[in-house]
Amino acid sequence: MTKMTKIEGSAMLPLNTIISGDCIETMNGLPENSIDLIFADPPYNLQLKGELHRPDNSQVDAVDDAWDQFDSFAAYDKFTREWLAAARRLLKPGGAIWVIGSYHNIFRVGAALQDAGYWILNDVVWRKSNPMPNFRGKRLTNAHETMIWASKQEGGKYTFNYEALKALNDGVQMRSDWVLPICTGHERLKDEAGDKAHPTQKPQSLLHRVIVGSTNPGDVVLDPFFGTGTTGAVAKMLGRDYIGIEREAAYRSVAEKRLKAIRKFDREALQVSTSKRAEPRVPFGQLVERGMLLPGEELYSVNQRHKAKVRADGTLVGDDIKGSIHQVGAHLEGAPSCNGWTYWHFKKDGKRVPIDLLRQQIRAEMAERLN
Repeated sequence: MTKMTKIEGSAMLPLNTIISGDCIETMNGLPENSIDLIFADPPYNLQLKGELHRPDNSQVDAVDDAWDQFDSFAAYDKFTREWLAAARRLLKPGGAIWVIGSYHNIFRVGAALQDAGYWILNDVVWRKSNPMPNFRGKRLTNAHETMIWASKQEGGKYTFNYEALKALNDGVQMRSDWVLPICTGHERLKDEAGDKAHPTQKPQSLLHRVIVGSTNPGDVVLDPFFGTGTTGAVAKMLGRDYIGIEREAAYRSVAEKRLKAIRKFDREALQVSTSKRAEPRVPFGQLVERGMLLPGEELYSVNQRHKAKVRADGTLVGDDIKGSIHQVGAHLEGAPSCNGWTYWHFKKDGKRVPIDLLRQQIRAEMAERLN
């Protein structure tokens, strides 16, 4: 069943559907400022000349479909400018776009993105761990594709789940080169004849990383070149709403069947690691107001060299300094700055406990109320 969301008055946004039609016309008919993220896998304009064969003379199933063919670079550039303009109109002020391509088109797309007013955040190299060999032996094996991540405009407050991507990468900061396999085996969708349903089906792992890293549960993800629906499938599993646009009936049929079999993960499983900056702000004075710390109570530095007393207004007084938990800590240590939350400890049952535990308790209560 289609989920409809009202956007800007009477306009309606058709969520969790695959729309049949031209992507530019369709996007121009959707309400502006309504989409959180766009993932676009546009035609690559491969300009293939003739058939490609393996050393055993078997033919390679290359991308030679009509949708990937343009009369000239000028025609492709015009198409690119038009769909990028339609996409930018749909993005919320804090929205962002990912575009994937190969060396055939990504440089032209990148220039068009900048010309259209997008602000490029990163280019990401998807290095394929199992690329197709170069059968003719006349060039390097084409083992990667490039993705461009851009915000709608310079200064836009786009979503970036830094800690979640770091967690996905075994606790190490996520880099801009991603080593992931192409679709093979059970992941590769087949049509009724047993052939590949789509020649450029993207792996689920790629979309998982994109959607976890740059959206939140409940966000709306649009894919204007939906194909067999990898974007929609991953968005649905991760608790995001999706909109797909696809003009080819055969691809829509495969995508619809695929999406019907997808189940959303439970709410607890959808939660991801968040950065400290993304967590709600809790003033130190709130701990005093709630009686979690009392005026006159002593706090101790993490190195046990200094102590200060809590005042009724949420400031501290220690030796010759009065001020916030951060100011007093910095002064006592002779440092330019100090994170008072981790620096100061209070006594509980004879043990020193960081005051940050009290802040986390309040944050947990706030999260519980929101849920």
